[in-house]
Amino acid sequence: MRKIELEIVALSHSITQTHSYAVVLGEVNGLRRLPIVIGGFEAQAIAVALEKMQPSRPLTHDLMKNFMNAFNIELHEVVISNLQEGIFYSKLICYSNDETIEIDSRTSDALALAVRFGCPIFTYENILNSAGILLDDPAGKKSGVKPVTPTISEHEKGAEDDLKVLNLDELNQLLQEVLEQEDYIRAIAIRDEINSRKSR
Repeated sequence: MRKIELEIVALSHSITQTHSYAVVLGEVNGLRRLPIVIGGFEAQAIAVALEKMQPSRPLTHDLMKNFMNAFNIELHEVVISNLQEGIFYSKLICYSNDETIEIDSRTSDALALAVRFGCPIFTYENILNSAGILLDDPAGKKSGVKPVTPTISEHEKGAEDDLKVLNLDELNQLLQEVLEQEDYIRAIAIRDEINSRKSR
């Protein structure tokens, strides 16, 4: 399968879901975005590395990087390799003594390490097709991307129910508004509601 390179384009706090964030990966030289819901700790670990902050003591991912460096293990790339029931799975592709080693990882941890090592992030076309959001292109074409359903807490059910009273035009307009506000977690719920109606 062809790998597609991604880059971190945003870390977005959820307006609708307390203590949740979305790390937003953008297709390099493309319009698709891949939002992934992560927790606050994981968001902080990524933000610290993106902002090149130096904590007084190493955080968990800094410790991991130091450990890998001490044993001459190079993180070559991160691959978001699978998507099952709304959960992303990733692999760390490492080199050590001319040997390639694949290590399973939570996607949030893999991204935190990718930022620290400055290595590329990849995924596959089928994952981007099923879980991505296509931003409006300059010609104004809309997304044909299929949904992935993230786990939704009971607290969010009310917000999800509010979407059911809107028609498709209103949902599409709301989707563009929340994308402009960079509330990617809300955008996921709206996208899923739009796509569920189209598949009926």
